[in-house]
Order: sequence, then structure tokens, then C-alpha cells
Amino acid sequence: MRYWEIEENGIYVRFGITETEEEGPQPGVLKLLHFSALAPDPAETIAPRILTEGYPFVGLNLSGYDRPFERHGNQYIVTAPGYLLKYVSHEDTRNEKGRLLTILTEDKPSGIRVNTVWQFYDGLPVIRMKNIVENVGDSTQTVEYISNFHYEGIEKEGKKALNDKMRVYVPHNGWQRELEWRAYSLHDLALEQNQPPADMRTSKLLSVSNTGNWSAKEYLPMGYLENEETKSGLFWQIEHNGSWHWEVGYQHGHMYLALGGPNEIYSHWFRDLKPGESFETVPAAVGVTAAGFDDAMGTLTQYRRAIRRPNEDDERLPVIFNDYMNCLFADPTTEKEFPLIDAAAEAGCEYYVVDAGWYADGDWWDSVGEWKESRKRFPNGLSEVMDYIRSKGMTPGLWLEPEVMGIHCEKAGEVPDDWFFVRHGKRVFDRSRYQLDFRNPEVRAYVDSVIDRLVQEYHVGYIKMDYNIEPGIGTELHADSAGDGMLGHERAVLDWLDGVFARYPDLVIENCSSGGLRMDYAMLSKLSIQSTSDNEDYLNYATISANAPSAVAPEQSAVWSYPLNHAMPEGLTEEEKAAWFDGQREETIYNMVNTMLMRIHQSGHLVELEDVRRQLVIEGIETYKKIRSDIRISVPFWPIGLAKQTDEWVATGLKNESGAYLALWKRPVTEDPSMSVLPASVKAGKAVLPDSILVPLPEETKDVTCIYPANNDITYLFDPDDHILRLETDKPVMARLFRLEF
Repeated sequence: MRYWEIEENGIYVRFGITETEEEGPQPGVLKLLHFSALAPDPAETIAPRILTEGYPFVGLNLSGYDRPFERHGNQYIVTAPGYLLKYVSHEDTRNEKGRLLTILTEDKPSGIRVNTVWQFYDGLPVIRMKNIVENVGDSTQTVEYISNFHYEGIEKEGKKALNDKMRVYVPHNGWQRELEWRAYSLHDLALEQNQPPADMRTSKLLSVSNTGNWSAKEYLPMGYLENEETKSGLFWQIEHNGSWHWEVGYQHGHMYLALGGPNEIYSHWFRDLKPGESFETVPAAVGVTAAGFDDAMGTLTQYRRAIRRPNEDDERLPVIFNDYMNCLFADPTTEKEFPLIDAAAEAGCEYYVVDAGWYADGDWWDSVGEWKESRKRFPNGLSEVMDYIRSKGMTPGLWLEPEVMGIHCEKAGEVPDDWFFVRHGKRVFDRSRYQLDFRNPEVRAYVDSVIDRLVQEYHVGYIKMDYNIEPGIGTELHADSAGDGMLGHERAVLDWLDGVFARYPDLVIENCSSGGLRMDYAMLSKLSIQSTSDNEDYLNYATISANAPSAVAPEQSAVWSYPLNHAMPEGLTEEEKAAWFDGQREETIYNMVNTMLMRIHQSGHLVELEDVRRQLVIEGIETYKKIRSDIRISVPFWPIGLAKQTDEWVATGLKNESGAYLALWKRPVTEDPSMSVLPASVKAGKAVLPDSILVPLPEETKDVTCIYPANNDITYLFDPDDHILRLETDKPVMARLFRLEF
């Protein structure tokens, strides 16, 4: 075995190239033997049989090729001819980002070559990876699967048994329940080893996939794998706005991680490569840590900033008012908008977005696609409202869903089927909408004309780009497979966005898909802001907000604040009335704290709020404007762990070199949320002992101050010796924002 090692930005990599028949099926096969934040063990030895069958550098399945070794089920291990790929050459250069490594491997019998591209980023232990497979032979080859990263041997560091040290972190996601991470032991996953590792054989694996256009409808396209004994871990994100797949399993007792985009088994994708043709995988970022989850997410945050399109929005972090959530709910009119515009301007908002409904006289769901103003809603035209927004010093915005047409949209009946996804000879639709196919240049030209009209006629500076359907596995038109048609469309959407920003570089486009169902860095490398949820309950939004920095850089992460309108219950005593007003105050504070470490998406009926609560909104926005320049340079931490919907206490922080901010929430876990406006002592009819929480803070913390609200009535104490913040309250619901001085 001939070895080749790399150490760059805290990443240790060891390659091996077989030199004898005993070391591999053929001499010259490239193996990935080590990928970690910890240096490889120079004394490590690998049994010849395991070396022959394992440690592939690239996973690649072509139709008609045998996979001869021990393999059961759907695991992407011992792929063929992936396990045969021979080292040809490599280039090791540098560019403006950092080191650039390109490795060429080949399988001569099939005529397939693979160029592997690893882009390093100076100062960050993370690599952006992709594979480009090329057919240099004389016959067509069908690609069924190709990885963008494959590594075997994750568990080998440390002395403890694999079952006792390995944890897999999976980011569950769903409509109105986004960002719910769970950490699993191997026992939880029924993946524990129960026999000697060398004899470990199983068809069981952990498979996490997405099929379709909502890239995050069940899981976020990312994950984290940790060795709890050594604190070493791997983290990753697959940067694709559609189908993707990752899996963890075993090969001869070693744990492996395989990442990729669409494939045949899970997403109905294959691609026929004719002689001279090539295919490029979707990219994935893979990083290493020796300090645990928070460190991994901090690195990802910095990496996400490095790969996204430079834009003013993520530098300035302007405050956005949107008239939808717990406000107009897609029923805008000129009469309703004017007082809200006044209230939003008074509160300090800098963008004002008219959400859905502006283009239809009545019910609009299944007729969208023309995107022309409703004169019934806006008798003097939509321009009157847009002009009024600008007169109040704010930038106007509009809601748009450009990738669909309703089945009752007149234009949908005028254009040919190749404007849309088609399967089994029929147009694909979901929830009474057709899916437009952006591979068609006529479709892109039409949608461009819509964008041009909104920008040039209405002078909008913000578009909330929503996407509310799931068209399934893809389209059969002009594609080798349905999944291939889907991938082509998704890449065309990204190209279309590049064209929009080439024409309008200062336009802000929000990435929204029924909230956070397309939360991926294919989209967010281009779009400056991401909707995190459609959740309408501020009490539950705290957990989404707390976990949001794991998936999205905080300056891109839009979180709703929507103070509600409660009627005072009848028959309350004076003491209960005072408690009720206190509960209303706490509800407003809670709403504001939900969003103040991210991007403020203000909503709610600001006009109808009593003055005390309106002033709390104004104070929150003023405080945010003082700290937002720190948000865009900070990285997240979770002092009491990631949040769950069942947690009573939730906390998240952002830190930089000079200090940190900490948001802390107390949630009503067992209470009826509708009763949360009354303190527990009032509901019980007697005094109760305060609840308390101990929050460990970064060791460099020297002092702690509550910065919102200014009129704080919560007892807290910071001990600088053990770096613990103690807070106590008898309120069933509360939230506070703290500044940590370093």
C-alpha cells in the first residue's frame, strides 16, 4: 500500500493506493483511509480482505455491473465499478478560497473517469466536494448512483466499544414543526454491534432521504455524527434543492457515511451517459470537529457565509413587516393596508411586504399564475399602496409563487404541456396547481416578465418567493428518468435566480416553502433570507427559533413576531386583571425575543395593540438595530442543548470575539397555552415557589445584562467564578434577551 496524507485547516486525510493483488481487486485502486479532526494512527493495520472490499473513495453504480462482495439490502457499499476505480493523477493547487484538490480516477473496462473536486476554505475545517463522471469509452453507460462523499471507518478513534461512544444527530423537519434535532445511539437505531466487528453483517442501515422538490419536508439535508469518547465528529450538508440521500451503516464492522444527490433506489433517478458526455453531482460540504456539536455548527455558519452570494441584505439586516401571519392572512385591501403601513413605519420597520391575495378578487389558490393586481382589492391600483409604503420610508415587497400555475389559471390552458411536469402522459399537479418546468426557456422568459413587471412598475425591492406544492419524483419529458427531469428543473431554477440577480442585484428574495420546507444551501447560497416556519403559535415558535442557527446563518434566518389580540376574560378580580395585563406584556416580549437574534419578520395587528404592548414592539426593534451588526458575524451555541417541543426551558446564543447574546425562554409545557396569560400563582389561588434555571455560559463571560426588555422584573444572578447564570420566575411564560460581556 502506498500512502498519501494531507493536513489542512485541521483536517487530517489519508489516502491509500493498492500495490498488490492482495491489497485490492486490482493494483492501483484508490482508498480513503482516514478523514478526521484527529491525526491518523501510524500503526493502524487493515486486514487484506477488508481492504479489498472496503474503504472506497467514490461510490459509483453503473447498470449491468456486478457487485461481487458481501452486500445485502439497499446500502450503497461495494458499488460497481466504484470499488475498482484506479488512481490516475491529482492536481494540488490554491485559489482565492483556499486549497483546491482534484483527483482523477478511472475504470478502463467501462470507459468511465471520475474527477473528484475538493475545495478547502482557509481557516475552516470543512471541504466542499463534488464528483464529475465522464464517459471516455465507446458505449453508453447508465449511472444509477454516484456519491459526493464516502468514508468508512468513522468509529475507529478512542478505546470504547462502538456501541458506547457513537451518536448520530438527525435533523427532523416538517411543516410548522421545523428544526427538531434528535440524537440517537446505535441501540436506538437497532444498529448496535452484537458480534465481533470483523464478522458484523447486516442489511440494516440508517437511511435519510428526500425525494421531490421540497428539499426539507421531512429532514434537513444535513447531519452530524459524533464519537462521544473523543468528541471528534463529522458534519455535513448536501447543497441541493431537491432529492438527496445520506446513509450510515456497516461494512465489515466499520461504520461508513455515504452522501449523494438523487439516485435510482430512493429518488427514481438515473442518467444515460453517451460517449463524450459527463455528469456532475450536486455538491456537499463535509467538515470535522474535535470539540462537539456547537463547534461543528459554528464552522458551518462561517462556511455558509463564505459560499453565499455577496449581498447588502445580509450586511444590513433590515427589519421586515409582512402583513400575513396572525394579521391579514392573505386578505389584503387598500383600506386594510394603510393603517398597518403607518403602524409598521412607527415601529421602525424598513421593509413592508404585502403577502398573498393581492392578485385575486376572491379565492385565489387554484387560479394563481397571471400575477396581475386585483382592482377589487386595490381600486386605485396596487401602485397606490406601494407608493404609500415608500412615502413612509420603507421598501415595498410582494408575495409571489413563480414556480406554479393554478389549474384554473387561464394561461395554463393556453400553453403546451411541455411548460409543466408530465408523467404517464399527463400533467403533474398537487393541491390544484401545476408544476412549471424551468428547463423550458419559454417558462423562464414568462416568469422573468413577471419579475420585471413587479420591479419596474411597482418598484418592489423585496419578493417573498413561496412554494407550496410537492410534485413528487419528477417529470418524464426530455429526460432519461423522472428523477433526471426533476434534477434538470431544479438546476434550471438556480440558473434562473442567477439571471434575476444579474438584472436586479439589490433585489431581496426570501426563500419560503410553506415556511421552512426548502431550507437548503443550494437556494440559500443565492437568496439572502429564509422563512423558518408557518407556525402560528408563538409559544412553539421558540423551539424553532432556538434551533434555526443549526440550519441557516442567523442573518438569513427569518422568524415571525406576531403579538396577538386577546380579549380580557370577564369576571376577573383586580388582582387577576393585573395578572392578565402582565401576561399580555410577557406574550409581546416572548414574540420579540423569538426573532431578535435572527431576522425580524414583524407581523400581528400592530394597529390594534394597546400602547404598552406597541411600545414593547418598538423597543424590541430599537434594541435589535443596536445589535444586528454583531449578529452577522456571530456563531451559535446552545448552553442547555438543542430545543425540543417538550422542553420547559429553551436557550440559544450567538457569540463573537467581543461578547455574546443569549435568548432564554420559559414555555408552558403542561399548561393549556390559552391560559398562559395568567401567572401560576393566580391560577392556583395561592403563592408558589419560583421556577429556576441554571444556564452554563462560555468561560470567557465576565458579566451578564438583560437588554430586553429594559423594564425587566425577572430575578437573575451571574456567578463569574463558575460562569453560571441563575434565573427564577413564577411566570408560566416568559422570555428575556441578555448581553454577555467577554
